[in-house]
Parts: sequence; structure tokens; C-alpha cells
Amino acid sequence: MIHHLSGRLIEKHPTHLVIECAGVGYFVNISLNTYAALPDQEQLRIHTYLQIKEDAHTLFGFWTQTEREVFRLLISVSGIGSSIARTMLSAMTPEQVCEAIGSGNVPAIQAVKGVGAKTAQRVILDLKDKILKIYELDEVSQKSDNTNKEEALSALEVLGFGIKQSEKAVEAVLKQDPSLSVEGIIKLALKNL
Repeated sequence: MIHHLSGRLIEKHPTHLVIECAGVGYFVNISLNTYAALPDQEQLRIHTYLQIKEDAHTLFGFWTQTEREVFRLLISVSGIGSSIARTMLSAMTPEQVCEAIGSGNVPAIQAVKGVGAKTAQRVILDLKDKILKIYELDEVSQKSDNTNKEEALSALEVLGFGIKQSEKAVEAVLKQDPSLSVEGIIKLALKNL
């Protein structure tokens, strides 16, 4: 609805800014990445996303179009609201978010406050293909090993083994042969548990 705002910067805070356009002051929620990128000049242009809910109309601002698109993708995932998406874009750059999703890096996404293991996995499952397609990223073989590691850890957890215990066993197996399949990792890790 509101694509961007061009105007005079009135207030600048780590979580929001106020920009005056044609005599109207807009309160715009921002991430720490946008805050860090904002120039000290008075006139600026910021890309926006207007979220409309029953009880509120909330305007979010982004320094780059890429950050706005990543935000839109994140909030399309069940369990990720605008607050968590903004926190994720404050903790990581949009490029880091795309890289973490594209490579299936669950721990990187889970490191964001408010994101649990299941939500992190859902983000990757829902957005991986979109991210790889939109940003033309290639999956690297090393990153697929990380995916194999994560799948093996998930399987061991389902089998009832503790996370720390499973991680030690899987790490030991991968040190010996990093090219193992998920099944191979699980079989050898079970021998060590």
C-alpha cells in the first residue's frame, strides 16, 4: 500500500524513526541493520511495508529493498510474526538470513531470540526454495553436510537421545568422514551412544 517514504528525518532511534512527508509525520518501525545504514543527512528515502491488522496499522521501514523482501518472506511463515522477523533482521543482515535459510543452518536461525528449533526448521522448509530461486544462491556441498548433520541430530533426538550427547557422537563421526549420508551418520553415531 505504501511503497516508500521520501522526506525529512525528524527522529532516529534504534527501533524506530519519524519521517515527515508533506507535513505528515510517519512513525516507522526499523531493524538495527536499517538504523546502522541510515545516513546522518536530514532528507532520506526509506522502503516501507504496511501491516494491517484488526487492531493496528503498523509501518515498517527498510534501508534496502532486499531487506524488505526478506521481511515479507519471513512473515509469510507460520509462527513468525513481524516482531520476530524484525528481531531476526536486527541480529543478522538480510544476506546472512538468506545464507542461513539457503544452507539449512538451523542453529543460526534458532540463535535469534524467540525462535525455537521447530520454528527455525519451518522457516528453512518454507523459504529455502524461494530464497535459492530469488537470490540465485547455489547449495554448496559443505552446506549439505550441515543439513545431513542436522537431520541426523533430529533423528537421534526422536529416538530419545539427549541433544548434547548426540552432538558429540555426530561430530566425532563427521570428523572421521565428512561425506557420510544421513543414514551413515546415524548408524555410526548410534554405535558411539
